[in-house]
Amino acid sequence: MSYEPTIPPPRRLKPWKAVERGLAKVGISGKALVLIAPVLWLLVFFLIPLAVVFGISLATKQFGRPPYSPLLTTEDGTVQLTLHLNNYIKLFSDSLYVAAYLSSIRIAFIATVITLIVGYPMAYAIARAPDPWRNVLLMLVVLPFFTSFLLRIYALTGFMRGNGLINQFLGLFGIEPLVMMQTDFAVYVGLIYSYLPFMILPLYTTLVKLDASLIEASADLGSRPWQTFISITLPLSLPGILAGSLLVFIPAVGEYVIPALLGGPETLMIGRVLWDEFFSATNWPRAAAVAVAMLAVVVVPIMLLQKAQNAVVEK
Repeated sequence: MSYEPTIPPPRRLKPWKAVERGLAKVGISGKALVLIAPVLWLLVFFLIPLAVVFGISLATKQFGRPPYSPLLTTEDGTVQLTLHLNNYIKLFSDSLYVAAYLSSIRIAFIATVITLIVGYPMAYAIARAPDPWRNVLLMLVVLPFFTSFLLRIYALTGFMRGNGLINQFLGLFGIEPLVMMQTDFAVYVGLIYSYLPFMILPLYTTLVKLDASLIEASADLGSRPWQTFISITLPLSLPGILAGSLLVFIPAVGEYVIPALLGGPETLMIGRVLWDEFFSATNWPRAAAVAVAMLAVVVVPIMLLQKAQNAVVEK
């Protein structure tokens, strides 16, 4: 009985092994290699532009290209660094900027609260819907994103203007036309309509993971539905509430398109002030200071809400 020698399978080339060994020689691990791409992205498209804007905010306005004074000047062989804090002092001393920041925070906060009140029942209904309907309802929530944001805001003007669909419908019953355009009401409608999906989706993600046995146990112990909601459902959905509130509040603070198209002259928001400083007054240093201060205004609630969310998760 003869035995044929077995032929070993061909060796597969693994080029990444050579790359891994080469990176290990220079002290770069696989984890560091994975983090390089997002770190470079944040560095190039966030940190460096932010540093440039911050540098411009420390300059002064001048006529020319660029329309701001240089920070570094060379005179007689010496390099001089000149920084100006006048733009930041102006933000706190001028009532226009203070009123714009306070108005933006107020409008964004009210819009966030209303969006939460409207979005929570919708997210709860989707989370408790049967599986075949759940995907359909989620698709309806995401469907507005398939249309341009600007077109959706223009569509709202067709509903709320003096001869729009709403006033035409009210006219059928003899009701006087309502003044909705160029008011704070129109701005709230635009913000809620535009950012409602950002509230529903995080809430749905949290509510769909709730253990139904907890609700059943609460009902078996004699709790009424509203008691079960307050004691079980609402506390367990706090991470979704905080995430949705952040996703709505942050862009609403610096919103420009909605106040410009739906709001009136008295609707003062920091986004419109920023636009006017950049393009109307051509005061780039002042506009850069407004942008940096607005970023600080947004970062504070993010840190507070993140701290609250971590506390909820730890519990």
